Amino acid sequence: MALLHRATLHPTKLDLLTAWLPDRQWFAGPAGVEMVIRGAYRFDDPAGEVGIETMLVGAADGPVHHVPLTYRAAPLDGADAWLVGTTEHSVLGRRWVYDGCVDPVYAAALAHAILTGSGQAEQYFEVDGRRELREPTMTVVVDGAGDANVTPVGVVRRVVDGDSTLIDTDTAELVVVRRPGAVDSAGATLLGRWNGQPTSVPLAYVRAR
Repeated sequence: MALLHRATLHPTKLDLLTAWLPDRQWFAGPAGVEMVIRGAYRFDDPAGEVGIETMLVGAADGPVHHVPLTYRAAPLDGADAWLVGTTEHSVLGRRWVYDGCVDPVYAAALAHAILTGSGQAEQYFEVDGRRELREPTMTVVVDGAGDANVTPVGVVRRVVDGDSTLIDTDTAELVVVRRPGAVDSAGATLLGRWNGQPTSVPLAYVRAR
């Protein structure tokens, strides 16, 4: 479960991504064009410290990019090269926004979502002491998994960025597809479908060593 705040951010997530995305080697599309959100989904940090959101974004008439983000209350050591930017959250204060592929909390959440088959977290707003369900903006499912007793991924050893980004951990190799489409995957796979994408396509998968 992901508990959200009704809040404003300055700059906004889209402001950050519009400036950051064109410099990625896997970006395809015109630079300097404002991004639009096609869909988004979340995972839960069991410790409740790190926000984990993945956005499907792109120019209005361009390809879709798959961008995991983590939101932290303080900088992540050794991850300066993966910093998307900082933003002021009207409830939580300053947040450091990272490309989630370098964040060990994201790696653990992604592996858990795929290997257990749990998929995305349900999202709630808390309003006047009550929790209100936020309807998802896309459908996320898992193919080829379902083991409730999975080994934690452990330490992130290295991250190799590219059209598909490799996250190498102690116990598993995770692959994040940056531009979802006709991509072959192996093993347990996270699949997504959003408005304008009528069929489910691979978003990430666990690759056997």
